[in-house]
Amino acid sequence: MPTHKVKLISRQEVAERTMAFHFEKPAGFTFIAGQATDFTLQKPPETDQEGNKRSFSLASAPYEDDIFITTRLRDTAFKRSLQSIPLGTQISITNPWGELTLHKDHTIPAVFVTGGIGITAIRSMILEATHNKLPQKLMLFYSNHRPEDTPFLDDLNRAQEENRNFRFIATMTRMEKSSQTWKGETGVIDRAMLEMLIDDLSIPIYYISGPPEMVTAMQNMLLDAGIKKSHIRTEDFTGY
Repeated sequence: MPTHKVKLISRQEVAERTMAFHFEKPAGFTFIAGQATDFTLQKPPETDQEGNKRSFSLASAPYEDDIFITTRLRDTAFKRSLQSIPLGTQISITNPWGELTLHKDHTIPAVFVTGGIGITAIRSMILEATHNKLPQKLMLFYSNHRPEDTPFLDDLNRAQEENRNFRFIATMTRMEKSSQTWKGETGVIDRAMLEMLIDDLSIPIYYISGPPEMVTAMQNMLLDAGIKKSHIRTEDFTGY
């Protein structure tokens, strides 16, 4: 697969133990919102048996000036290296790949069900749809433990303000451990929550992303509700 050399230009914490890494976008580099690419560190300060390459969904939307990824900060050689290498360091990336992209029939609504770092590809899709003023109805159910753990709340709230076709439902499951106030939903995403906000569960196409246990649970919930398997698209985020 063809590769590109990109420079690390910035990094920022976007939630507790969660960091975004921004890279220069190579000339001519294009991708579809929701796609991923492989990142390979060149001569990192440390390595381990898992190697120097990882796959990440692109959290950036195609219209944005740079490309960026977002990851939970687990204690691995790859992530320690990514946090410590100097800005300006070159990293190798492949051409984008992946099929978790927004369907093209804009008369069919899209419902996104995600948790934690599974939001990355979905952020890209929602911001791109908002930027392009798509007429498609979009709804996002986004679960996290606490607001402190939740990347991109501001981006998604702003998209809802700008896009009358997009509805954003964030829910927190461990507010008793939060130091912040929260006026939104609480509790896990379940069939009752979906039925309360979706007139007919059988119509949308569903995109599920997040930890494997959540993806499996949400997929089974939709199947039990009678949703066609062809209307369910999934992606697991196991972390590194």
